Amino acid sequence: MIRIEKQIALYMDNRPGMLAHTCEALAQAKINIRALSILDTVDHAIVRMVVDRTKDAEQVLAKMHAMIQCRDVVVMDVPNQVGALAAIAQKLAEAGINLEYAYCTSTSHSDGSIVLRTNDLEATINALS
Repeated sequence: MIRIEKQIALYMDNRPGMLAHTCEALAQAKINIRALSILDTVDHAIVRMVVDRTKDAEQVLAKMHAMIQCRDVVVMDVPNQVGALAAIAQKLAEAGINLEYAYCTSTSHSDGSIVLRTNDLEATINALS
């Protein structure tokens, strides 16, 4: 299944305990984190997440005085098999779609999901459908 979902990008200090504090606040609000990516820089981290209740998560994070940004991303179920990501990347390339970033997950016992941010979300869905 391929769909457009909201992703929250959270900009936080890059120091011990910040992620734990953020995740605990979301957990107390019963918000489930379904996908997560962290990019560290010298003085801050960019935490990208897809959650089950975006609006509620935005409110929780705003109360923490966190700097956040919401963006649309494509979320796609992906089979856990050799070459699956290569096939996705090839389809995007053939459609002339630039991949800004992606993050994915899978285990050895299950299929996974990939989160894609591209220059054209609708064209991404069309190319991958």
